[in-house]
Amino acid sequence: MSIVLHPTYFPTIASAAVIVQHPVVWEVFDNYQKQTYRNRCYICNDLGKHMLSISIQHVGGSQGKQSYREVKIDNSFPWQRQHWRTLATAYRTSPFFEFYEDDLAPLYQQEFTYLMEFNLATAAFICDCLQIKTPSSKTTTYETSPVENSDGRFLASIKKKPPFEQEPYIQVFGDRHGFVKNSSVLDLLFNEGPNALSYLKAFNTDFLNG
Repeated sequence: MSIVLHPTYFPTIASAAVIVQHPVVWEVFDNYQKQTYRNRCYICNDLGKHMLSISIQHVGGSQGKQSYREVKIDNSFPWQRQHWRTLATAYRTSPFFEFYEDDLAPLYQQEFTYLMEFNLATAAFICDCLQIKTPSSKTTTYETSPVENSDGRFLASIKKKPPFEQEPYIQVFGDRHGFVKNSSVLDLLFNEGPNALSYLKAFNTDFLNG
C-alpha cells in the first residue's frame, strides 16, 4: 500500500525513511497550513537544533484558505542565500558536506515561484543522493481519510510527534548538545553519506500504523 505524504522542505528523517521503505503518493490537493514542515526544516548547528524557514507570500483568500499548490515563496527576502550560508557554516566540517555541496547549491541559486515546486525539488535531490527512484505519483483529489492509500500526512505537522525510537549517529556538534532526533534528512546525509540509505532502510516505520 502506498503512503500519502505532504511535500516538505527537506523532509525529516522519519519522512525520509517512509520514502525509502514504501511507495509514496504526494498530496497536492490540500490547503496550506501553518506550523508545519511545508516551509521549514530543522538542522543542527553549534547552538543545537536550528530552524530554517522559507518566507511565503500572504496566504488566505476570501475564505481564509489557500491551496498548497498555489502558495508562492516570498523571494523579496534573500532566504536562499541565508539558508545556504547557514547550512555551509553548520556542516562544513561534517564528513560528507563537500561530497554533496555542488549538487545541492543549485537549489539555492535558482529562484522558485511556488513552495510545493521547491519542496518536490528538495525531495528529488535527497532521492538522487540516496540513489533511489524519486516518487512521482500524486493525488488527484483531496480525501480527508484516504481509502486506497495509507495516510502519512501527519508527518508534516510540527506539533504531532509520532512515537518512534531513533538510533543515534554521530552529529557534528553532538558532543555539545547530545543527539538531536528527527532533524532534516540533510543532517543524516552530511554526517553519514552513503550509509544514510542503510540507516533509513533500518528505521522502524511502525508509527504509520498508530
